[in-house]
Amino acid sequence: MTNEKYQPTWDLDVIFSGGSGSEAFKTYLQDIEEDINSLSEQVNKFHPSQEQTLEADMIKLVMIMDPLMKRMRDAFAYVSCLSAQDVNDKEASLLLTKRSDIRAKMDAVQTVWKQKLSEIDNERWVELLETPPLNDISFYLNESRLEAKERLSVSQEVLLNDLAVDGYHAWNHMYQSIVGKMTIPIEVEGKISDLSVGQASNLLSNPNRSIRHKAFRALQHEWEKNSDLIGHTLNHLAGFRLQVYKHRQWDDVLKEPLMINRMKKATLDAMWTAITNKKQSFVSYFEKKASLLGLKRLSFYDLGAPLAQTNQTYTYTEGAEFIINHFRSFSPEMAEFAKKAFEKRWIEAEDRAGKRPGGFCTSFPASKQTRIFMTYSGTLSNVATLAHELGHAYHQHVMNDLPAMNQRYAMNVAETASTLAEMIVADAAVKNAKTKEEKLFLLEDKLQRTVAFFMNIHARFIFEERFYEERKQGMVPVSRLNELMVEAQKEAYCEALEEYDPTFWASKLHFHITGTPFYNFPYTFGYLFSLGIYAHAIKQGNSFEMNYIQLLRDTGRMEVEDLATKHLQVDLTKPEFWENGIDLCLNDLEQFLAIN
Repeated sequence: MTNEKYQPTWDLDVIFSGGSGSEAFKTYLQDIEEDINSLSEQVNKFHPSQEQTLEADMIKLVMIMDPLMKRMRDAFAYVSCLSAQDVNDKEASLLLTKRSDIRAKMDAVQTVWKQKLSEIDNERWVELLETPPLNDISFYLNESRLEAKERLSVSQEVLLNDLAVDGYHAWNHMYQSIVGKMTIPIEVEGKISDLSVGQASNLLSNPNRSIRHKAFRALQHEWEKNSDLIGHTLNHLAGFRLQVYKHRQWDDVLKEPLMINRMKKATLDAMWTAITNKKQSFVSYFEKKASLLGLKRLSFYDLGAPLAQTNQTYTYTEGAEFIINHFRSFSPEMAEFAKKAFEKRWIEAEDRAGKRPGGFCTSFPASKQTRIFMTYSGTLSNVATLAHELGHAYHQHVMNDLPAMNQRYAMNVAETASTLAEMIVADAAVKNAKTKEEKLFLLEDKLQRTVAFFMNIHARFIFEERFYEERKQGMVPVSRLNELMVEAQKEAYCEALEEYDPTFWASKLHFHITGTPFYNFPYTFGYLFSLGIYAHAIKQGNSFEMNYIQLLRDTGRMEVEDLATKHLQVDLTKPEFWENGIDLCLNDLEQFLAIN
């Protein structure tokens, strides 16, 4: 790696020097806490009935709140980076708890603030939102006001926030602690190595089936060994969530995720209906892939297998340049941004033990920087993941000058920019393929991701819906969690696989995240929504870049249905939009099946 143009480790010292022991960061957190306390006092003094000063008081509070929200995101992002880069960093673990405490304090302030907004007379409210600078953040203010009306009283919501620190969110921290301590012993080339979960998971895309099988069995063994503990964390996390919903009188477990994603139930139903109606066609992809791998049927651990035994790998610098070059053909600004991210070392990609599994992008809006985390081992899948996370980073980049309150985009549209970035790289690679074998390999890699969005994500959604229904009746035992998982996978994969993954519920972090329930369907939404944008971009050519930036900038201040109507002139509550996106994927499938 010494000859690499780009280094695969990130630079956090430019934000706060000294890592988890940073004195500068400690002071930064103390300042934030003091400012939250000060804000709390001012919010408590704010009275909607004081008509003469109402407008000035609201503007004053917004002007204090907005930069504080950006600073908090910087602090929280730094803690995420510290805890991800070294799961054994005990100081970073303490900072995770500190972060939860600070979040709870700010949530309590926001709860009071939103409740007071809901008390303002409707006619006066309309007048206020026409006043600068409140008019610029009117979507956020309206959303905050409506949210307060859906919740309990201020004192009850504040109590819930406080109890969640060592209740709800603590179960997520417990899960991460369990996974962080796990090591996966795997024999490769006659030598047993203790790998992290992330390193072992990377072996599931190894061209050698024996290695994939060993990695799958070793992972299964460790997940089974820890399944009782993880079963408890999942059950208690879900139980806390359901109790909150019960007291708020929210009958539907999808109410919160739909609110968070600013989308209608009709949109979600239209998307899954379109996928269910069309995904049977993709069984022919499984059949051809199995045949090319010399198998009768694929198993779960074959889904990520590359077709070529001599799978092309990319050094970190080669992967970076591959991404930058292909971004440039779509969006020169996005290419320049990606280049900057590599040059300034905003990415932690080193393949080493001790890192947490998975990948993420986190933003530092006050510093106007981002950081990307993953484990890069040189596969095309790793290059795609890197492009995906750079898409997230670019999304934040084009919003950096907006108020913090207009930067709060939902997960489904967050996944749009990332998935589009991934798609650009994959599509360009297929078009530039030099041989039939290379084209087959690249098309299959694209279809792997399509199947993940249509089937793997659908399995997660089906599992989670059914799990929550059963959890309402009491604790769901590990054996039943395994059954629910396999049933969901069989349904989602059209019963096309030989073997499934019963402990997937334990291994997938997304089921254990407290901030965003149902951390699944937004991925599929983002994928199909980005296909619609991509098709739009191809039609518009060079004129699309500025339109795309405007769409991204609107993601924090519009419902998704309105966003689609304004920028794409489509109705998301009808299956047609989603079917058109799936048809683009079926074109890839036809090309794949046609290659002999």
